Amino acid sequence: MSTIHTGAAVHHEPNFLRKYIFSEDHKIIGIQFLISALIFFLLGGGLALMVRLQLGFPGGNLPIIGKMFFAHTGGRMDPDTYNMFFSMHASVMIFFVIIPLLTGAFGNFLIPLTIGAPDMAFPKLNMMSYWFMWPAFVVITLSFFLPIGGAAASGWTSYPTIASATTAAGHGVESYFQAGSGWGQIMWLMALIFVGVSSMMGSVNYITTIINMRAPGMTLNRMPLSTWSMFITAILQAMALPILTVALFLQLLDKTCNTNYFLPAALISGNISTGPGGGQPLLWQHLFWFYSHPAVYIMILPAMGMVSDIIATNSRKPLFGYKPMVYSLAGIAGLGFIVWGHHMFQSGMDPRLGTGFMVATIMIALPSAVKVFNWLGTTWKANIQFNTPMLNALAFVAMFIIGGLSGIFMAATPVDISIHDTYFIVGHLHYVLLMSSLFGIFGAIYFWFPKMFGRKMNETWGKVHFAITFIASNCTFFPMHIVGIGLQPRRYYEPIGSFEFTRDLQGLNTFMTISALILGFGQLIFMANFAYSLFAGPKAGRNPWNSNSLEWTAPSPPPHGNFEVTPVVYRGPYEYASPESTDDYLPQTALLDAPAKATTPH
Repeated sequence: MSTIHTGAAVHHEPNFLRKYIFSEDHKIIGIQFLISALIFFLLGGGLALMVRLQLGFPGGNLPIIGKMFFAHTGGRMDPDTYNMFFSMHASVMIFFVIIPLLTGAFGNFLIPLTIGAPDMAFPKLNMMSYWFMWPAFVVITLSFFLPIGGAAASGWTSYPTIASATTAAGHGVESYFQAGSGWGQIMWLMALIFVGVSSMMGSVNYITTIINMRAPGMTLNRMPLSTWSMFITAILQAMALPILTVALFLQLLDKTCNTNYFLPAALISGNISTGPGGGQPLLWQHLFWFYSHPAVYIMILPAMGMVSDIIATNSRKPLFGYKPMVYSLAGIAGLGFIVWGHHMFQSGMDPRLGTGFMVATIMIALPSAVKVFNWLGTTWKANIQFNTPMLNALAFVAMFIIGGLSGIFMAATPVDISIHDTYFIVGHLHYVLLMSSLFGIFGAIYFWFPKMFGRKMNETWGKVHFAITFIASNCTFFPMHIVGIGLQPRRYYEPIGSFEFTRDLQGLNTFMTISALILGFGQLIFMANFAYSLFAGPKAGRNPWNSNSLEWTAPSPPPHGNFEVTPVVYRGPYEYASPESTDDYLPQTALLDAPAKATTPH
């Protein structure tokens, strides 16, 4: 066991098991989250392709996969399996991919490095935040292999009564093995409880670390936007997650102990029956969306911060409007707590209450527009470096604009009532949330990969991956707005066959499915580039992007304890094109009267 000295602190190098498996080092924990989430990214993407295959080629034998997975039904996907696929696709992508990648992987890796701290405030709690994900990983994966019924099939929102009724599809013990209503739903609830506990552990750690462990001179106004976004996201998680966790426990009691928190009293409908007492199905929706709308921003705010860093670095200009960007992050987060009702405009709420939710939702466009115009202002007349991180960051902005514009339609109550359960919502969701977040994640991985592993990913294949992803994603998700205006319903096994007025939309569905297949298989390029570059990518120095935030003054990859000496911060995070430097940037550790070259090792 070796010893590493970092300033006044002495760090003992741990053995292999403690360094790479049960690690307390924030960087290793971040990489653990990264690798785990990328594995589930393949699972979630595969489920999406199964859904699209059914919609693109309904009524016939599915190419290749029909014989592999659906031989018992003559090569056709049955409706119960379809329900399971779209439910688990959304659940996996949201709770096991996007959130762990943005807050788990990059939150862990970047926060101490960008504020000059040797580690998180609570290293053991940080380790537990990752290992609490493992019961969730195991349970959600095993749910696919239940002998009858398989995984949850009630949608990622798990609305009662279909999700809560113990006997929704059967009687006695057999009911727990029916599609979407039994053990699959129970395991979904258990998995999300563990995910929630993991996220709460991380949020407490992030908040404490940022408040108490900043390096000398690192004021709040000198933190990069990536750190600000993680800080605000951690506050969102700490305040909203307990509500969802309580709701998950209550539905779990409905499923296992025959309570009626979300089921009305003495309900008898088909083979659904409830006992005395009685609850309220709409109560679940209020509790679920009180968390899950802030969760939308938990999935987008970290990407906004990291994209801000990437755009400023590759524009070689200071970030336009630093303080308005911080205030807009806080404004989006604050407004996110008072708009959950726009998911429930169709629930019969009082129109006066609905108007309040509508106005608050429209107001979110203001801080969002501040961010968009400030990103555009940063790139205006800039010396833009069109590398792979920058291309993905610019794609993030483009996708966010398209998704944001379509969101304005749904903010209006009369319009939303008409299009709420159509594919217009699916198109909006995938633009503003999934593809925006994924482009932010891809940009961040390409950008910070050299700091994580000391090597760079292949630039040529990175641009190929970007081009395929950008074109195929727009071909997949933009037509969803068109078929949504045509009132094609979402979540339907055969929407074209169910409604005569959608019969002319099948061509677009087939086009979207082919585009989705190209999009899905295009991600294999990214995975291969990632895996190859871990071992054979070109070695990177401390600062391959000539960035000036604090993490780039540490070695690549940083040792245990991060910095050889405790850094002292003299400057803000975006001092590019500075007349004080012979280079076009000044690192945050550069003395006020010293050139950058004297303080930035390469």
